[in-house]
Amino acid sequence: MDNKKNGIPKLRFPGFTGAWEQRKLGETSKITAGGDVDKEKLLPYGKFPVIANALTNDGIVGYYNDDYRITAPAVTVTGRGEIGKAKSRKINFTPVVRLLAVESKHNVDFLAEAINRSRVVFESTGVPQLTVPKLSNYRILFPNSVDEETKIGNFLQQFDTLIALHQRKLEHLQEQKKGLLQKMFPKNGETVPEVRFPGFTDAWEQRKISDIFTIMRGQVLATTDTSEIRTKEMCFPVYSSQTKNDGLMGYYNKYLFDTAITWTTDGANAGTVNYRKGKFYSTNVNGVLLSNEGYVSKAVAEILNTVAWRYVSRVGNPKLMNNVMAGIVISIPSSFKEQDKISELLTDFDCLIALHQRKLEHLELMKKGLLQQMFV
Repeated sequence: MDNKKNGIPKLRFPGFTGAWEQRKLGETSKITAGGDVDKEKLLPYGKFPVIANALTNDGIVGYYNDDYRITAPAVTVTGRGEIGKAKSRKINFTPVVRLLAVESKHNVDFLAEAINRSRVVFESTGVPQLTVPKLSNYRILFPNSVDEETKIGNFLQQFDTLIALHQRKLEHLQEQKKGLLQKMFPKNGETVPEVRFPGFTDAWEQRKISDIFTIMRGQVLATTDTSEIRTKEMCFPVYSSQTKNDGLMGYYNKYLFDTAITWTTDGANAGTVNYRKGKFYSTNVNGVLLSNEGYVSKAVAEILNTVAWRYVSRVGNPKLMNNVMAGIVISIPSSFKEQDKISELLTDFDCLIALHQRKLEHLELMKKGLLQQMFV
């Protein structure tokens, strides 16, 4: 028997039994529509956040110092764009610009997740919009015990706090690397970096990309070849222009290059440079830099990545083509030993960042799996 169909979650805290009850959200909560922003009172910093219908920056567009409409705890729900995204709010706030606020005696962390999981779809003849009446008709399954709802909500809050902690650690490492690169590479007009390894004193040298690299392009994968790409490892990684997963599309039984530097030639990520170690296949949206003289290194790739974006053409579809890349001049260490030292450090740093990224993704997957069992 499928307990979920009978209103019983698969995973529960000890001591709780019985089916959950379905109720319309409007029967248990007060729902308020956001109004206009009072621009005269809006401040960049203040006591009470003003929250709009957006997902970036938690939707916060500013603050009021002496006024708010909604008393926390409460839940906000987006009414336009990515409709139906709910978030618990623990500080008094003012909703604006198509944002809906839900005030309720229910645990707000539980309620926000329950709304997010409802995935209500509705028809609209104009611009899709979630209104107070529509949100009021959302049917939510609630535990028959307030204590169970509270335990679930507290658990979600603790899990989200843990995820946020790992997110901050990851962002801190990324900022550390960014600051490190600024000190380890010479500033514009200078020939030596602010920070370098002991024993290296020579000035860095200016080199044109076409003088130190052979410039090539990845190849188009035929439709039949694309269908053969695996998400699990076959032999050789296939890289595209995407930023997710470092551009890795999957794996293939052929390779085109053996240790090289790639850059994205077309699209939103044009100018993004990566060091690729080992044998790999690259699609045609990547340019490829090859060298038998030691210039293919993590250090040179990172140096190029800091300047390549300046040469991207923004006329129409962003582009950084081979002929433009060929003319770029970069400043690099005159010693391959110094290049190697920098490469080793940056590789270690990237491994640490990747480790924290995997931890964060693991926590998010754990939460997703638990929620599927803890909610009906």
